[in-house]
Amino acid sequence: MASSHFLCSHHVFLPSYNSFKKSQSHLSLFKPNGSSSFHSNSQFKRIRAMASDSNTPTRRQVEVVYNPEERINKLADEVDKEAPLSRLALFSPCKVNVFLRITNKREDGFHDLASLFHVISLGDILKFSLSPSKTKDSLSTNVSGVPLDDRNLIIKALNLYRKKTGSEKFFWIHLDKKVPTGAGLGGGSSNAATALWAANQFNGCLATEKELQEWSSEIGSDVPFFFSQGAAYCTGRGEVVQNIPPPVPLDIPMVLIKPQQACSTAEVYKRLQLDQTSKVDPLTLLEKISTNGISQDVCINDLEPPAFEVLPSLRRLKQRVNAASRGQYDAVFMSGSGSTIVGIGSPDPPQFVYDDEEYHDVFLSEANFLTREANQWYREPASTSASTSPSNFSQSIE
Repeated sequence: MASSHFLCSHHVFLPSYNSFKKSQSHLSLFKPNGSSSFHSNSQFKRIRAMASDSNTPTRRQVEVVYNPEERINKLADEVDKEAPLSRLALFSPCKVNVFLRITNKREDGFHDLASLFHVISLGDILKFSLSPSKTKDSLSTNVSGVPLDDRNLIIKALNLYRKKTGSEKFFWIHLDKKVPTGAGLGGGSSNAATALWAANQFNGCLATEKELQEWSSEIGSDVPFFFSQGAAYCTGRGEVVQNIPPPVPLDIPMVLIKPQQACSTAEVYKRLQLDQTSKVDPLTLLEKISTNGISQDVCINDLEPPAFEVLPSLRRLKQRVNAASRGQYDAVFMSGSGSTIVGIGSPDPPQFVYDDEEYHDVFLSEANFLTREANQWYREPASTSASTSPSNFSQSIE
């Protein structure tokens, strides 16, 4: 088996197929058919045959046990022999915008923004395995509705890496999805950044982090942020990333509340009226947060008014969270273009989320701020809690 020490930085990885198998992350899950199941349900096939000795009429019963995974196991072992690193599992965290100012509309149709981005502890798990294919990557996931072809930012990122470096490596990838889509949390952008990082590890770090960050802006405006250390003041379309020390304590708890409905980012920006946005200098907001911490007056999101037009129920949700908090939260705000409402200061959702039938299917998660060490990727916290509905949220955080 390949040595587990060929890494440019420390990661959570799986050095052998047996240990990979024991962790319930079977290599067969990375099959090219894009299966979305993440638990092995393979069974041995038993074939009974009758054999007879020519010298005696006595027949002997022979049982042949056939393992349908044996062929792919051998194939993975062959890949292991040829590569110093063949399997890798990485945490792919999402982010919140503590404040988000929209400052200008550009000639190219995009908007200039100024925002404090911060990584948080809610995230997906991406598992990579080298594929013997020389023509395509194969992606599977645990949820429905996620594209598995080159519409997915993970595949886009791997294609981009090969284009930039000339690498000929292709992958089986399994995405264990926990971050909701259409949430304003940058889950897809984080997946893309994580895929670029992983591809670079498999290729012996052909690119620097700075190069990965620069290339990633070709995938999406939020992707470069994830190559910061976890907290950054972002400008331009979001791709101009100024790494900053964490402006607030990392252990501040928060709760994320996302209704089933998503906000179309394009529709939100279409309804944005620049003359009605905040006029507060974003650098002033950053200074206040660094000095005094997070409070409601600094958590400004210029995309809230147009998002509330697109999804009026989101305005009502924020109002109800504010009214019910009674000082429980230091600030309540929408992240990105929505539709996640963030309550900073407590991991607990307000009681009405449990009691009101209207909110029985919202996504709930507690989280904290998160950073990463230099030359290392983000590490999954020891315990994280995410839930798809209030009915099982309490169980998920025990």
